[in-house]
Amino acid sequence: NGGPIGIPFNIVSGSQTPKYIVDFYYPGESDVGPYPIPPNPAIEYGSDHHILTIDTDDCKLYEIYDAWQSSGNWFAGSGAIWDLNSNALRPDGWTSADAAGLPIFPGLVRYEEIIAGEITHALRFTTNCTASYYIWPARHVAQSGSCAAPVPFGARFRLKADYDISGFSAQAQIILRAMKTYGIVLADNGSPWYVSGAPSESWDNDMLHELDVVTGNNF
Repeated sequence: NGGPIGIPFNIVSGSQTPKYIVDFYYPGESDVGPYPIPPNPAIEYGSDHHILTIDTDDCKLYEIYDAWQSSGNWFAGSGAIWDLNSNALRPDGWTSADAAGLPIFPGLVRYEEIIAGEITHALRFTTNCTASYYIWPARHVAQSGSCAAPVPFGARFRLKADYDISGFSAQAQIILRAMKTYGIVLADNGSPWYVSGAPSESWDNDMLHELDVVTGNNF
């Protein structure tokens, strides 16, 4: 529909960026803030309207779900603040800007990683049938769909070691190697086996569609 595909992010100096107390409609499971939000921030195009912001001054990640601005104030569904010097999780039972209570940014495929030749982390993915319970490191449940074997948030799948990736392009192989080494982690409800990335004009859609042949049975 004319917008960029994927979830963008903002990198800011917090000391030079306006900060806001965001009015959340899920305040009981949201971090109060304030949240640094730059003027005209990169915001996800589509229904979830995520704003992801990395503050290089305090080494924190700020993530907001369903964000909008009105009369100079910011409103959203939920928000989470992550100390990037810590491995601390959300409180048990809390959501984040993602339904599973996980951070979004660390699970995105970013084009600069393709240029570097290696992705060194697990990837975030969604599916359309999720369970009524969650497993570590997820902290929250939002059951969806009806199927024989619903998947819990936090579940990690690894591409089978013997899955032959030699016929894929060099860029696609970088993504597939990450799936073999670090796996993919279920983070939200959505399209089935939908792996998330950050928008970039450098992505080649033909390369990305090479991955269409990979199915759940290959994990």
